[in-house]
Amino acid sequence: MDWKKFAKKIHHFLFVEDSALSWLVNLGLAFLIVKFLLYPGLSLILGTQLPLVAVISGSMEHEGIAFDQWWTNNGAWYEGQNISKSDFQSYPFINGFDKGDVMLLVNPEKMRVGDVLVYTSSSYQYPIIHRVVAVSEGGYTVKGDHNPSADSPVSQDQVVGKALYRIPKLGWVKIWAVMMWDQLKGGYHALLS
Repeated sequence: MDWKKFAKKIHHFLFVEDSALSWLVNLGLAFLIVKFLLYPGLSLILGTQLPLVAVISGSMEHEGIAFDQWWTNNGAWYEGQNISKSDFQSYPFINGFDKGDVMLLVNPEKMRVGDVLVYTSSSYQYPIIHRVVAVSEGGYTVKGDHNPSADSPVSQDQVVGKALYRIPKLGWVKIWAVMMWDQLKGGYHALLS
């Protein structure tokens, strides 16, 4: 077999040809590369089982308003927790983030007030991403920037990771896929009923 000729045919099929089959094979390859190479590699490098999360709620949104206006609307709660406006301005993601963003996570050695934490909860199917507003021996008090009050305390064993970087809007692909999957499952279960 002429390997050079074979490699040229594969390259042409994947990167030049504009057929439905070529598109489907590329989609499948992209899925396999992300699922079995990129994602596990990121998990290993970043030290967390969940290196990327799509934000699926608006609990950290600042509704597109400038920080000063957001603080005017929300600052009293934080000041009640001994968090000043200047403290908050030194935190990561001071303008929050939006549903549909993807967050890159790292395994936190030490969480501090202001860090954005991803944790699991027995009362919610998906991991939750909120800001740390207090640290105690027992764990963390967290709150979504958009939420009126803090969550139940979070223990260290619930922590999945600390948000390091935000990729805007990329998570809509996952949100859309999950919504489609849920609709398909619902339709399937309705057929069986």
